Amino acid sequence: MVRPTATETATTVTTRGAGWALASLALSMLLSSLGVSIANVALPTLAQAFGASFQAVQWVVLAYLLAITVLIVGVGRLGDVVGRRRVLLGGLLVFAAASVLCGLAPTLGTLIAARALQGLGAAALMALTVASVGASVPPERTGSAMGLLGTMSAIGTALGPSLGGLLIAGPGWRAIFLAMAGLGVVTFGLAWRWLPDRERKATAGPAGFDVPGTLLLGLTLAAYALAMTVGNGRFAGANLALLLAAAFGAGLFVAVEARAKSPLIRPSALRDAGLGSGLAANALVSTVMMATLVVGPFYLSHGLGLDAAAVGAVMSLGPLVSAFSGVPAGRIVDRFGAPAMVGSGLAAMAAGCLALALLPGLLGVAGFVAAIAVLTPGYQLLLAANNTAVMTGVGPDRKGVVSGLLSLSRNLGLITGASVMGTVFALAAATDDFATAGPEAVAAGMRITFAVAGGLMVLALVVATAGRPRRPLTEDAG
Repeated sequence: MVRPTATETATTVTTRGAGWALASLALSMLLSSLGVSIANVALPTLAQAFGASFQAVQWVVLAYLLAITVLIVGVGRLGDVVGRRRVLLGGLLVFAAASVLCGLAPTLGTLIAARALQGLGAAALMALTVASVGASVPPERTGSAMGLLGTMSAIGTALGPSLGGLLIAGPGWRAIFLAMAGLGVVTFGLAWRWLPDRERKATAGPAGFDVPGTLLLGLTLAAYALAMTVGNGRFAGANLALLLAAAFGAGLFVAVEARAKSPLIRPSALRDAGLGSGLAANALVSTVMMATLVVGPFYLSHGLGLDAAAVGAVMSLGPLVSAFSGVPAGRIVDRFGAPAMVGSGLAAMAAGCLALALLPGLLGVAGFVAAIAVLTPGYQLLLAANNTAVMTGVGPDRKGVVSGLLSLSRNLGLITGASVMGTVFALAAATDDFATAGPEAVAAGMRITFAVAGGLMVLALVVATAGRPRRPLTEDAG
């Protein structure tokens, strides 16, 4: 028998280690997306269990999303300062501990507070999984790794409602959080054993962390997120005041960062066209994907007359297509390069939006499914290519904060899409009461909404094409 050489043995160990490290990152991404979708299905049960209104139990979901949105950039920067592996492991511990607190919560207020803490852990998972890819896999496999993370995010979204429903029907609603705690412990064990710690830290001391900038950005993002979510879809004085506060906070943040010794986001990054185009594309495509989740169920039920079970079955196709197309999309990026595939993904999404505007009116459910089959793989291709393009051009000392910005742009797009695209749909259908709206009005709203969405994809394509190649974003840049 021929014995393997020392070099072959080392290569096998390294490859195996990279595989387990990537598995820990994939499970981390699964946890963060599962934390959203698995709680949604529990809202009616929670309202009954705590004797609370639907508006009150909605904060079980909103607290989680707001915590992620407010904290994700700061947590990403903290990973740059003290080490991404260390902060990711800490995020897994926080997520698991908060999940236990959620499962044991005696009151709704306690549950909401625990969910906010869980969102802190999820912010670390979202920001640092993407940032840790470069230290965990060879460069030629970066696109495939990004595609896998996109697949796990889609699986978490698709798995949440079915898994949550089974657990609620069996052990009860507390089991959904305790199950996440168990998965968090398993993921922590994998990451502790296999995740490498090869990144160069930005600084050896706490002076490298911009506390004023982090707090100011968090307050600004909180104001914007609340402006998009309060009021139950109606834009009133409180929404305007929050938007004005967010605009003022954004201006003040830029001014503070220009004077900071070690800013959270360097002024040079704010001026970088390549990074800006990547973040803008991420936000725009997330806005459009949220439109499918907000508008799709109304059109299927009130425009095509499907019952609730059929609507659920059709709407589940999107996450399923995402789950199966993520890894192939990553391999395509590795094969043909990220810049070209960003344009291809956006073009496919624009075609999918046009198909959603036209085909359901011609072919019914089959037209809706065909359009989703074009839109969703385009979205996965765009995510894999855009994340690869942005993170490849980032210096090792800024990967955490830029990864946090990518996740933040996605979350802001989802929040904006739920509010703005829902408003476009209502205006296009000329009604606020979809329960009594006729099929023609709902169909008109569908057509116009996705015509607007197609325009957003064309805009994203123009922005992405105009983004020039970037120099690496390092600690010394800017």
